[in-house]
Amino acid sequence: MVPAGGSSKRNEMMPEETTFGFRDVPLREKQGLVDEVFHTVARRYDLMNDLMSGGLHRIWKDATVAWLSPPRRGGPYRVLDLAGGTGDVATRIVERSDGHAEVTVADINGSMLAVGRERAEKRGLPIRFVEANAESLPFPDARFDACTIAFGIRNVPRIDVALKEIHRVLRHGGRFLCLEFSAASVPVLDRLYDNYSFRVIPLIGQIVAGDRESYQYLVESIRMFPNQEQFAARIRDAGFERVSYRNLSGGIAAIHSGWKL
Repeated sequence: MVPAGGSSKRNEMMPEETTFGFRDVPLREKQGLVDEVFHTVARRYDLMNDLMSGGLHRIWKDATVAWLSPPRRGGPYRVLDLAGGTGDVATRIVERSDGHAEVTVADINGSMLAVGRERAEKRGLPIRFVEANAESLPFPDARFDACTIAFGIRNVPRIDVALKEIHRVLRHGGRFLCLEFSAASVPVLDRLYDNYSFRVIPLIGQIVAGDRESYQYLVESIRMFPNQEQFAARIRDAGFERVSYRNLSGGIAAIHSGWKL
């Protein structure tokens, strides 16, 4: 078992390079590059999600929380929302559980956390915000009943390390849910989506956020992410069981589910 904040022998064998969009970069540099992107877009992140997805990201997040189905009664239900800095998913979990869920948002980016903390305080929501690295979570073993991550896993330099950390901090019987852009499964839709992604989204980023490059990276990172079956296999490799997924909007996005049993 990997201790909190620790590393395993497998970590030492990780490749020295990884992808940053369509570029190969030294593994040690990716996190800094990703941080720079999100420091830049933090204040307009949710607005840009609305513009890029036509508002669909809200429906997809609702579907994720509905599949999680957090209980409204009983003992404390502890949820870790990873890479959830703006508190978008965490807010949905608190509301759907009628305030019963104890949600901790963990994000490596302080700018994103600042946005989420400010929003939660204004609404009086009992959400805890923690600056943390998904590859080395500062939580004890078996701390949470569930872990969610929405549109964040593809930005982690070592995804397999993060999946093992998620498995570690979940209790036995705990559940992992991951919402992420995926591979369109409907004929013609994949080509239309590609054209829209590469031609329109960076342009929207330039006009609305004054930042074309960050949104070019986000589009490229989606294309580099494994498809539904490939990612399901990596979740199983991390120790999860009963792994399944649901396609959303013709596979443009997908929710993956796994259980620690």
